[in-house]
Amino acid sequence: MSTPRDSAPGARRLALFCLVAGAVVALDQASKAAARAALVPGEPVTLIPGVMDLSLVYNTGAAFSLGEGAGLVFVLVAAAITLLGLWVAWRRTEVPLPLALVLGAVAGGGIGNAIDRVALGAVTDFFKTTFVDFAIFNVADIFVTCGVLVALVLFWRWDSARERAAAGE
Repeated sequence: MSTPRDSAPGARRLALFCLVAGAVVALDQASKAAARAALVPGEPVTLIPGVMDLSLVYNTGAAFSLGEGAGLVFVLVAAAITLLGLWVAWRRTEVPLPLALVLGAVAGGGIGNAIDRVALGAVTDFFKTTFVDFAIFNVADIFVTCGVLVALVLFWRWDSARERAAAGE
């Protein structure tokens, strides 16, 4: 049976997870609101010459416009990832805190895009690279993509350390 003292580390980690996720959602939604207020679809604005433009588009798919029209599926995936992250932060206290916090950033990005899908029927994208032909993206996409990559590295390091410890090294 768990006591309040046993759940304190999990509660702190859960609060930090939620704080990170909430900060990502706030940053994402503020940037999208600013883009919708300042930009006109089809009329890009140079942000960094030769590197990046701001170009407002509404994406009903996922990355690279794949999964066109499957918005509900993406909302459900974001919800599942968020629930998994909440569980890891709260109950799996052996998972390193940085990994749990990166999962919070990934969840925040997923929630940010899910808000757009539910409220607007499409995700607001506005960063367009000009030095290479690439998909137009947003702040949430940055946190999801970079967060998943960082999470994989952190998980690999943590798992390797556990294996070394188990082997008695």
